[in-house]
Amino acid sequence: MSRISKIISRRGHRGAGSSRATVKGEGLAALLFLLPSIAGILIFFLIPFADTVRRSFFDARGRNFIALEGYASVLGNDAFKLAAGNTAKFTVVCIPLLLVISLVIALLVRSVRPRGKAFKTTYLLPMAVPVASIVLLWQVMFNNHGLLNTILTSLGAQPVDFMGSSAAFWVLVFTYLWKNSGYDMILWLAGLDSISESLYEAARVDGANAWQCFRFITLPSLLPTLGLVAILSLLNGFKVFREAYLVAGAYPHDSIYLLQHLFNNWFQNLDISRLCAAATMLCLVLLAVILLLQRFLSKAD
Repeated sequence: MSRISKIISRRGHRGAGSSRATVKGEGLAALLFLLPSIAGILIFFLIPFADTVRRSFFDARGRNFIALEGYASVLGNDAFKLAAGNTAKFTVVCIPLLLVISLVIALLVRSVRPRGKAFKTTYLLPMAVPVASIVLLWQVMFNNHGLLNTILTSLGAQPVDFMGSSAAFWVLVFTYLWKNSGYDMILWLAGLDSISESLYEAARVDGANAWQCFRFITLPSLLPTLGLVAILSLLNGFKVFREAYLVAGAYPHDSIYLLQHLFNNWFQNLDISRLCAAATMLCLVLLAVILLLQRFLSKAD
């Protein structure tokens, strides 16, 4: 019996050793497959960002160390205060609206299955529209002699200077919601599909109505998806600069003068020190917001 047990133990050790070797080989293969992506992120993102942080402590030529003078100059700049305030306002207004609107659309599309596939395609169409076409649409809709002002004039109302007044902010909000609702809808649908139908069946057997099912089953189950959608919506909010820049130029109305406009103008003026300092602060703020959001969602879960 002792000889047999020794043989079994030897085979067990050999099997464990071979399994460890297999896991190690699979890990090495996975690393080799990921190596191009890791190299690309390192070369095109991490190293340039590290250099941006370094240059924020030096002058425009990158030679003389100026410590925190660049950060103090940014915080005391009136244009930065205006752009930061507009960007924060745009984010606070747009992100909750986008989350709610896209979730409602996802629930409506899911409720009309299988006919909802056509609606999916319809809501995703704005993502396929080139930026230049969106600019043309803006000019047709919101120009001083555009479609909306023509309708207002025919109704006896005064025309509105949409892009030359505070109304430009709401035009930008509308464009952001119109362009990103379909993308967020797809993310919500993926989260909804991951919820087991048996939970709803058990709740209905216990007498739960549609609102109770949504409140006690759907919403708690969508918390991980909520974090992903919120973060991606926040990052996509900075892409709306393209439309604003092409329509109103580098110096639009004060209500839509965003941080991207400011960064672009500083870059054209070669104000590298302030640009790097402001970019570093923006990155830290975004990182803090994302970490707080993740912590809040983890506690809620």
